[in-house]
Amino acid sequence: MPTWGEILKELKEVMEREKRPPFDMVRRKYLKKLSEYTGRNTILYATKWTQPGDIPAEMISITDEDIQGFMEVISGVFGDKLDIIIHSPGGSAEATEALAKYLRSKFTHIRAIIPYGAMSAATMLACAVDEIIMGKHSFIGPIDPQVIVYTRLGKRAIPAQAIIEQFDRAKKECKEDARNLGVWLPIIEQYGPALIVECEHAIELSKNLVLEWLTRYMFKKDNGEELAKKVAETLADHSLFKSHGRHIDREQAKEIGLKITDLENDNTLQDLVLSVFHATTHTFDGTGAVKIIENHIGKAFIKQLQVHQIIVPEQPPKPSEG
Repeated sequence: MPTWGEILKELKEVMEREKRPPFDMVRRKYLKKLSEYTGRNTILYATKWTQPGDIPAEMISITDEDIQGFMEVISGVFGDKLDIIIHSPGGSAEATEALAKYLRSKFTHIRAIIPYGAMSAATMLACAVDEIIMGKHSFIGPIDPQVIVYTRLGKRAIPAQAIIEQFDRAKKECKEDARNLGVWLPIIEQYGPALIVECEHAIELSKNLVLEWLTRYMFKKDNGEELAKKVAETLADHSLFKSHGRHIDREQAKEIGLKITDLENDNTLQDLVLSVFHATTHTFDGTGAVKIIENHIGKAFIKQLQVHQIIVPEQPPKPSEG
């Protein structure tokens, strides 16, 4: 299996031979090989989120703009089977819903391949497929929604369930002793009206979408609405995972109830998937790309981080005095 270092060596060799940046060439070579091996359409959906860098969150998140990217790469492909390689921190549940609907309108059988990580809304997207493929090192994450709140300490993403629990605690403590109101009032007043209802709706949306998708696709042969409900409620339970960033590995995902196929079951598939992933991370390291949506025939929608360089002119020396 080509390791991260071996893919880097290949990139350097191609650069020396072709005298041009090799990143797209090598990445697309392995995407094409993967599709030829599986006999399925293959789309890479990856963002630069596990590598250091000051990147605006909206550039690496699932957004409505991704629909445009998928429209571009689906145009010109044939067949009703799709493998989507997902490497994403998540994003908007609403955008994920729209993306899932679009993909399901185009393909009757979809596999989500997670070479490393698919968190939050990316986990939700992986629940809208027929089969998930993960390696020993792969992980998904909780789907409990985060709410953006502007506090005295600045903009913060806070778990919706944590906000509800905090309000419940405030009510309980103030009811027990009215003097606690002075402690809780500065905390509560910064949240604004209707926030609790918004939090409740956000939690229900995440659970309901995953419940619907699992019932319709992954568990369709099992009449698995009850199993789907268990999985959705477990993934959305902030009190269980304690942190939105917790990694749920393959064995944990199986224990929750998801149908997971081991990537290591097929050595050739494993080699090709990880080669695509390594080539993708090198692309992020060596270029301004921060999001890649690309198919096996070379059509791509790539978001670039525009780096603005400020040149400060050298100051002439001051004339000597005296």
